[in-house]
Amino acid sequence: MNITEAMEARHSVRQYTAQPLGQDVISALEREIASCNQESGLHIQLVTNEPQAFDGFMAHYGNFSGVTNYIAMIGKKGDFLDEKCGYYGERLVLLAQQLGLNTCWVAMTYSKIRTAFQVEKGEKLCVVIAIGYGKNQGVPHRSKGIQDVAKAEGAMPEWFQNGVKAALLAPTAMNQQKFQFSLKGSRVSAKAGLGFYTKLDLGIAKYHFELGAGKEGWEWDGHSW
Repeated sequence: MNITEAMEARHSVRQYTAQPLGQDVISALEREIASCNQESGLHIQLVTNEPQAFDGFMAHYGNFSGVTNYIAMIGKKGDFLDEKCGYYGERLVLLAQQLGLNTCWVAMTYSKIRTAFQVEKGEKLCVVIAIGYGKNQGVPHRSKGIQDVAKAEGAMPEWFQNGVKAALLAPTAMNQQKFQFSLKGSRVSAKAGLGFYTKLDLGIAKYHFELGAGKEGWEWDGHSW
């Protein structure tokens, strides 16, 4: 499965089987986590065989079951923490999809098990990502159109349209898709709208945009991590 196929196949999954993560899968995830941490300065951690976080009332209310593995998205407190966690977390989500796993971004409906991961002084647990072998593959949700989330001076070039299409495949809280991409010359700006977790969603959408648009011929406007 290539990265485009992974973006198209990824859907949020809340029910998981008891199949444990194999050591080869854990190693692949931990290598990518180490790479993300080195690049971003985040303190992302993989938690395995830990059933307590998703065993409380809120998790059951959120229809989660069988979750014993998750990725804790942790980093230093700051204005860009949510966006950064979205960007690098989605990088891990798509790798998980390529490895045959399923995932779900989880912002509230879990319990914080402090012994399961480390939060250093000045850091914050931003969000977790449930990960494992799903009982199903999830379902796609209704999506906005390109014209709803993007604008350009003049005609939209194909690479920009491809980037926005990829961004519209990104998961967002409550399926809000409250982001906006703008093209001026060769510079792309991306802004979050108002709503729950929209900065996290923006980071996820920006990673998707980069995958769809490719790396050449454009640059972010005001991308200041």
